[in-house]
Amino acid sequence: MAIGEYKPGLEGVPATQSNISYVDGKAGLLEYRGIRIEDLCEHSNFLETSYLLIFGELPKHQELEKFEHSINHRRRIKYRIRDMLKCFPDDAHPMDVIQACVCALGMFYPLRDLRDIEYIYGATIRLIAKIPTIIAAFHMMRQGNDPVPPRDDLSYAANFLYMLNEIEPDPLAAQIFDVCLTLHAEHTVNASTFCALVTASTLNDPYVVLAAAVGTLGGPLHGGANEKVMLMLEEIGSVKNVKSYLEAKISKKEKVPGFGHRIYKVKDPRATILQKLVDQLFEQSGHDPYYDIALELERQAMDVFAEKGIFANVDFYSGLVYKKLNIPVDLFTPVFAIARVPGWLAHWKEQMADNRLFRPTQVYTGLHDVEYTPISDR
Repeated sequence: MAIGEYKPGLEGVPATQSNISYVDGKAGLLEYRGIRIEDLCEHSNFLETSYLLIFGELPKHQELEKFEHSINHRRRIKYRIRDMLKCFPDDAHPMDVIQACVCALGMFYPLRDLRDIEYIYGATIRLIAKIPTIIAAFHMMRQGNDPVPPRDDLSYAANFLYMLNEIEPDPLAAQIFDVCLTLHAEHTVNASTFCALVTASTLNDPYVVLAAAVGTLGGPLHGGANEKVMLMLEEIGSVKNVKSYLEAKISKKEKVPGFGHRIYKVKDPRATILQKLVDQLFEQSGHDPYYDIALELERQAMDVFAEKGIFANVDFYSGLVYKKLNIPVDLFTPVFAIARVPGWLAHWKEQMADNRLFRPTQVYTGLHDVEYTPISDR
């Protein structure tokens, strides 16, 4: 690439150096700190993976025990945050709620000394611990119900599902949801992570950094895509309608939600793992007609898209899992946010270790030497 050459969306332009995660889009490879995502999903869990991402290595037993204990006992939110939630419209999008509450959360812990190790650790714990509680509390309150208090005896994944409807999930559901969180925890310098890096480079505190990332994640071209997949499956309605739906999309040259990725030119490895989880979940809890639609859509889409390097991505199957776990569609992206918190924090810490304010240049396309026209002559 020539110096000064403009690349829309900064595609292919390195913005930072990082040792947090690695993606090989041609091989369908995703690694966190060098460990393949398949191995982490099989052998680890979300909180251990979060520690790995944030602190750079797998924790020893005592380190993990302290980390988990700290998170489990900081899940509750201050009553003033709950009072804020009461004031939000019932139809507010939960992503907007998260963004507002994360900013508010920072006001209660305003030390902002980015050299203070205890402050950094405390902020890390609070953000991982409290965002699920905020989401679940808003969901209950918008239905006119009191929030369900978190339970210290439940795992991270099980506790969130419990807070959504006050029913303790069965072990398989909690395990599958934990894997979903692990799959979404990190994915190099995507749009929301880049936003976090830029905000971090101004030496803002981690709460503001994450609020900025949450705002970026909420866009339909980023985290909001998983909602669109579920809505698409509902629109198709039955397997017999798949062909006509796909043909209509192709004829209009419209994108099919859940297909294609800026990096992966093969099937997203996270989608492959999620599809296996869907099989397990449906085998235990019963058939879902939307899964049949999804399978047929992927089969027919591959006949058209495979030669173009367009395959199912992580969003294609995640909505089916969340729906089966009784998670409302408008909470799909907030779940993505819960999962991505450790990834954002890892990049924030890495940026702070060798910070330089982001100040990209531009290619100017405007006029020069334009004479000012007095308002009376316009």
